[in-house]
Amino acid sequence: MNTEKVYQDINSRTVDNWVKEGWEWGTAVDHETFMRAKEGYWNIVLSPTINIPHEWFGNLKGKKLLGLASGGGQQIPIMSAAGAICTVMDYSDEQLKSEKLVAEREGYDVDIVKADMTKRFPFEDESFDIIINPVSNCYIDSLDNFWKECSRVLKKGGILMAGFDNGFNYLVDLEEKSIIRGLPFNPLKDEKLYKFSIDNDWGIQFSHTIEEQLQGQLDAGFNLTNIFQDTNSEGNLAELNVPTFYVTRCIKR
Repeated sequence: MNTEKVYQDINSRTVDNWVKEGWEWGTAVDHETFMRAKEGYWNIVLSPTINIPHEWFGNLKGKKLLGLASGGGQQIPIMSAAGAICTVMDYSDEQLKSEKLVAEREGYDVDIVKADMTKRFPFEDESFDIIINPVSNCYIDSLDNFWKECSRVLKKGGILMAGFDNGFNYLVDLEEKSIIRGLPFNPLKDEKLYKFSIDNDWGIQFSHTIEEQLQGQLDAGFNLTNIFQDTNSEGNLAELNVPTFYVTRCIKR
């Protein structure tokens, strides 16, 4: 299959369509939520259901923060209201459009960057104090460059907070009742999976091992400080309390 050069664009178009259809992760925060955040009452998620502990952030005032694959007007408006100087990078036009609309509505500045996170990030070395990355590296075939780029653009001692899946969602049927396939899940190497993914409007997604995720962070120059697991927000696996996601906090060495 000659798909490796185009899967990123497929994913960008897929997310654009999801947003137009009312996707949960493409719905921007409202004015009231933004104003509460300015008063100090805020939370964000990088996985479906569990809020990131405030102590993971430290003092946000004046910190340079990158929202990596964090478009949609959800995390970045809150971080801006809490005092961070924010940049958002995403590959979806619709997600970035939401960022611009919220920023204009609420009157704050944000640097909005369209870029592909499978490539070199369009930032200088040590540009940021904090990176937040909601679940999204399931749309990347190889994570080596991803973690290295996170490390490169973070200052020494900078904080990386990232959500990612553990692959369990790829094992089950659409009703999440039966295990129907094994891992890894890689549509670029399996024509049936590729067709299934396109037919079911999944975009092109990939499972990753714990070595690719956690060891990848360590190898890129991070020390792991905190971790928790999370579930889907709905469905049979969520009802059974099956963990399907992790969120990590790391410090750049």
